[in-house]
Amino acid sequence: MIRSLIALMTTAAIVIAETRLAPAAEPVRLGILGIDNFGSVAYTEFLNRPQAEGVFEGVQVVAAYPIGSDDYPESDKLVEQWKKQLLEMYRHPQDPKDEVPPIEMVNSVDELLKCCDGVMIFSMDGRLHLKQATDVLKAGKRLFISRPVASSVEDAVAIYKLAAETKTPCWSSSQHRFSTGFSGMRNHPEVGRVIGCDVYGGWTANAPAADKFTRPLHSIETLFTIMGPGVASVTCQSTPTAESITAVWKDGRIGTYRGIKEGAVKYSATVFGDKGVSTAGIYGHGVPVNGIVPTTDKYVGYEGLATEIAKFFKGGPAPVTLAETLEIFALLQAAEDSKAQNGAAVKLQNLAE
Repeated sequence: MIRSLIALMTTAAIVIAETRLAPAAEPVRLGILGIDNFGSVAYTEFLNRPQAEGVFEGVQVVAAYPIGSDDYPESDKLVEQWKKQLLEMYRHPQDPKDEVPPIEMVNSVDELLKCCDGVMIFSMDGRLHLKQATDVLKAGKRLFISRPVASSVEDAVAIYKLAAETKTPCWSSSQHRFSTGFSGMRNHPEVGRVIGCDVYGGWTANAPAADKFTRPLHSIETLFTIMGPGVASVTCQSTPTAESITAVWKDGRIGTYRGIKEGAVKYSATVFGDKGVSTAGIYGHGVPVNGIVPTTDKYVGYEGLATEIAKFFKGGPAPVTLAETLEIFALLQAAEDSKAQNGAAVKLQNLAE
């Protein structure tokens, strides 16, 4: 009996010791495709944090293919700027324990795919995204595409059809969707059930050709964040001072977007509910309390989306559905059609069919 107990205890001690000495699991390796978007730097700062804990533990950007766009304004300049920051990130800390392995700059998509488990596309020019996403999805690598998913309805549909065909998880989002000042307005205690929402934000009149279709995207994502999907029809009016979109939901609720072309620009909203009416928080900050919008709290502009990216690449579901992203693109197209028809109401197409 005693010998058996001693043997059992010895075996247990060996197992515990081996468990303690076992190396940590290898991190999920991420690659970046296109780096002329600041997001390539902003999200890597979270994903490559030294001695990361919590959601950012176990995921790391290991490589990047530093390409830009031949005809996107200042793309070459931005590539060099963000390439330098990526190469130097966390490389020479005061405490050597905080040093992170260097990010490898590769020369092709094939090289990138060979050294990573998942890919993030950060090319500013949305016209490139379909080709880039095709290579990644056919390789079966999980994919996040920085806003916009594409520069046209046709390309957005093609990307998501390929994701479905290859059974490869893929999604895209604006960082505004995960700003707590916006996401926290659904079921906000001072508002209750959301009945309507008026969103406002910038609308750049001289946007590059690649951005013209998707320039309202930050604010339209905010509108969907607060209202949810379910738009039935859209009207749009355009003047030199504003782009005005009104969307009617299938349940009769109304949401609007005011694209500011002239004057001061701020990204926020007014939310109407069954308990009250409140302004939303502003981008990067929290929800209002007693009607007062916080501006001195911790700024978390990119952290919300970075958190969702980390969870996704560690095996979690895409936090934004295929159907909702395509509905946003259907709204953008309906707004263009309405504007061309002098503000007539246009029904949304179901692009997810």
